[in-house]
Amino acid sequence: MSFRPIILASILAVLTSAALADGVVQKLITPADQARLDQYDQTRMAALEEARGSGDPADMKQLDALLAQPLVAFSDKDLTGNWRCRTIKAGGDFGALVLYGWFTCKVTDDGSGWVLEKTGGSQRTKGRLYDDGEKRAIYLGSYFVKGDPVEPYGSGPETDQVGYAFRTGSDAWRIEFPAPYRESRLDILELKR
Repeated sequence: MSFRPIILASILAVLTSAALADGVVQKLITPADQARLDQYDQTRMAALEEARGSGDPADMKQLDALLAQPLVAFSDKDLTGNWRCRTIKAGGDFGALVLYGWFTCKVTDDGSGWVLEKTGGSQRTKGRLYDDGEKRAIYLGSYFVKGDPVEPYGSGPETDQVGYAFRTGSDAWRIEFPAPYRESRLDILELKR
């Protein structure tokens, strides 16, 4: 019995797993945004503690209900179409907790994956979702103000956005943005059909 095919298969498996670990996101994400994701758990915990400490109890109840929803897989759902969306800001200079009203968002598929754009309100985002396991995706996008051009991701810290996306039901999902450039310690974009 020859060990050569087994050795070659083992080498191929190692090389393939290294290629998967060096995916598209790792090639695109800025060092600053990678640092934000690396500190996601600590940032999220600090923002929620601040919100719980001095946020409005009725608003905190809504946020707790959103965060308590069990996560479900992205793989069996098509996100394309129109969505209602709202921003929630927790912690930081802007205040302990702010829940904004509902606006419009849209998800399209350009053949390379899902592209999200907030189409209503004055503060907007546009970016792409990337797989990061069965129940989480990474969002790389750009902040812009209505009427201004959308800068491509990687244009700088004032416009670059990064976050983890979580699906919570057949018609609900959210993106959590740790340490956004403006105003808060954690932004959450909640989306519903």
